[in-house]
Amino acid sequence: MSEQVTLRSFGLGVYLPSLLYGVGQGAMAPIIALSALDLGASVGVASLVVALAGIGQLLGDLPAGALAGRIGERKAMLAAAVLLVCALVVCIVATSVWMLGVAIGCTGFAGAVWGLARQAYLTEVVPFHLRARALSTLGGVHRIGMFIGPFLGAGTVHLAHTDGPYGLHIVAVAVAAVALITLPEPAGRNGARPAKTHLGTVGMARAHLPVLRTLGVGTVLVGAVRASRQAVIPLWAEHIGLDAATTSLIFGAAGAVDMLLFYPAGKVMDRIGRAWVAVPSMVVLGIAHLLLPLTTTGAALFGVAMIMGVGNGIGSGIIMTLGADLSPSVGRTTFLGTWRLCADIGSSTGPLMIGAVSAAVSLGPAVLLVGGLGLIGAVVMGHWIPHYVPSPRRVAASGSPPAG
Repeated sequence: MSEQVTLRSFGLGVYLPSLLYGVGQGAMAPIIALSALDLGASVGVASLVVALAGIGQLLGDLPAGALAGRIGERKAMLAAAVLLVCALVVCIVATSVWMLGVAIGCTGFAGAVWGLARQAYLTEVVPFHLRARALSTLGGVHRIGMFIGPFLGAGTVHLAHTDGPYGLHIVAVAVAAVALITLPEPAGRNGARPAKTHLGTVGMARAHLPVLRTLGVGTVLVGAVRASRQAVIPLWAEHIGLDAATTSLIFGAAGAVDMLLFYPAGKVMDRIGRAWVAVPSMVVLGIAHLLLPLTTTGAALFGVAMIMGVGNGIGSGIIMTLGADLSPSVGRTTFLGTWRLCADIGSSTGPLMIGAVSAAVSLGPAVLLVGGLGLIGAVVMGHWIPHYVPSPRRVAASGSPPAG
């Protein structure tokens, strides 16, 4: 099987739909708050509407695993596409803030199903020696789409105001769905379906509790630090008096660096082990957060933001790869739903923690707290990854896959 599977074989059938999905998400993300404001929401309520996408993703993680296990990954992705299109139509025709909020929550739910199903498929068909590169590339093409999306979305705003990006997302996900239907699956599974488990979500979590309470905690920390990075850069830019255009330039440059490092990250993971990416990523992100309160100029903030981009970029695909390594062959999608929930809990709580500490004390201590969590995350990942994920060289030498 391994000889039949190459990364190039996944280009159209796997990565193209993910790229298109990312373009749509990137186009929609900047205008959600503006849509809420247009409907009469206050700034606080508009922020809550934006947060509903993440809440919807959290709520969708566990059902996504069950759905993909029951009907298969491709059908689950098509179901997610249908739900997403319906939600986006509601976003366009919404006449109240609550309608918009429910629709945005549904987009997050659909994203959870889409992402888990694609991860589960690659985990099933890609040989271990290519797994990290395959999954980091999956994350990388999605980041490329998210990077391109806002630029395309800005063009549609001139044509249809805030409805334009939603329409662009509909077109992007529709083309992605057509690609899923018309393009053949790459070789690898040979038509066999993964075995199903009699364990439910709770039973699966109990069976893998030693993993979830160790590396799962590390995953929560990784998610929190990564998500906080997206909040603290613009907040600190405003704190030191930079204008919106300069802030956007700094944020975009950091995102470009982040986007370019996904393949080298996957190659390192495949060649010498997962910890060699997870630990440096968290160390760099942690140190960058600790340096951020020392910046007082745009140039200094630019330098720290670039360090953050490098730290996040070298960790591309680490969460998906660890989840794939640790997932059992029986009940894989159920486990992956639980695993992704850990990461999404971190992603949701990170910015909330920044906001809470900033409100109680100030922004500087909040950023320092996140930096400390990054270094703790590096210790947790460095300590536990060798216990659960054997290095690719040992696996290649023994000829056996990693134990789930």
